[in-house]
Amino acid sequence: MSDEPGVWEVRLGIYATRQQAEEVKEGITRLLCPDPDHAPPCPVPWTVSLIDMANPEDGGDGDGDAYPELVEQARTENRLPRT
Repeated sequence: MSDEPGVWEVRLGIYATRQQAEEVKEGITRLLCPDPDHAPPCPVPWTVSLIDMANPEDGGDGDGDAYPELVEQARTENRLPRT
């Protein structure tokens, strides 16, 4: 295993409203960069994005199929109807 840095992607799927998703994104942003006013560059370069998985125009797959276990969990816990 190399000790050289490289690009890594950490994925997080959440079943939430847009507002809740924005709040989670903001929390992750603060976690990665607790001092947004620091002089650049960040010690660890990073980026974060928010994708509406049900919206193909937003980069999603159109129906949220990327996280079937998450959708099933939300249906079970919230007694949502199956589509």
